[in-house]
Amino acid sequence: MTETAARAISLVVVDDHPVVRDGLRGMFAAAPGFDVLGEASNGVDALAAVERLDPDVVLMDLRMPGGGGVAAIAELTRRGARSKVLVLTTYDTDSDTLPAIEAGATGYLLKDAPREELFAAVRAAADGRGVLSPAVASRLMTRVRTPAAAGPADTALSAREREVLVLVARGTTNREIAAELFISEATVKTHLTHVFAKLGAKDRAAAVAVGYDRGILG
Repeated sequence: MTETAARAISLVVVDDHPVVRDGLRGMFAAAPGFDVLGEASNGVDALAAVERLDPDVVLMDLRMPGGGGVAAIAELTRRGARSKVLVLTTYDTDSDTLPAIEAGATGYLLKDAPREELFAAVRAAADGRGVLSPAVASRLMTRVRTPAAAGPADTALSAREREVLVLVARGTTNREIAAELFISEATVKTHLTHVFAKLGAKDRAAAVAVGYDRGILG
């Protein structure tokens, strides 16, 4: 059992609309295993709230007067903050998704995501697992495409590497992948290194995006 599974996952909700913040607070308050520590209405206030409250997860909107979400995510990354950032927004354009992921967001969901999907995403983010809905992942394809996409045959994933990528797309941890495929965690990391290199991806989220783009993940 992970540490976050053994206790309530703490959150800070960042959104410029009070109604949205109230709705999210009420939603998480009604569900077991979550604790909303505070709120912020812009990126600047979010930085102060995270420093003060040290939450496990920050639910971050992107476009907010007084300080946007991408700048706040980048600053949290620069500071080495423990908190994981899960973007929750209505915007799924390339100009929104790509900068947020590149700035260091652990996941990206749209506000029309079902309640249980949001809860699952927060749990995954708290455990350090990347979370991208298929719709959002597909929006990343123009940036993560590399010349390797049309490169030689040795850029193709092996059957095992495909299995690993599919499990990564489900938010599975390295330990869980190792258990499911009956291999060591070190072998999982080796497969991931090969996957990243072949797909021209720098991290798990980008690899999943390329996987959707190329049809590897459907």
